[in-house]
Amino acid sequence: MKSFTRADRVGALIQHTLSDILRKNVKDPRLDMTIITGVKMAGDLKSALIFFSTSTGSSRSKEDAYQGFKSALGYIKRALAAELKLRYMPELKFAYDESFDYASRIDRLLKKVREEDGVPDAPAGQ
Repeated sequence: MKSFTRADRVGALIQHTLSDILRKNVKDPRLDMTIITGVKMAGDLKSALIFFSTSTGSSRSKEDAYQGFKSALGYIKRALAAELKLRYMPELKFAYDESFDYASRIDRLLKKVREEDGVPDAPAGQ
């Protein structure tokens, strides 16, 4: 069984808390359809790389979300600090999570190959 490091646990806590803050308190329309997909903490807990995704995945929505996070950074840090009660608040950096776009692209390619081969799509869950 894998034991989780303190950085892993703090990262998961930041992800959960930040998701709640975005859903309940941040009113920026650029962040409305933004999902926090993961947090990678440095071993010394001084910095956190926060991965996000948008519902549309377009380059415009990615840039809008990034700018929204940039403008709300001060508020986000204060709200996280109040909730987490860590000794030091880590430096927050945001990055777009490409994994959903990649998975969607692979799915489209597989459907295209199935159509070309004349194989019907498999029902969901099979």
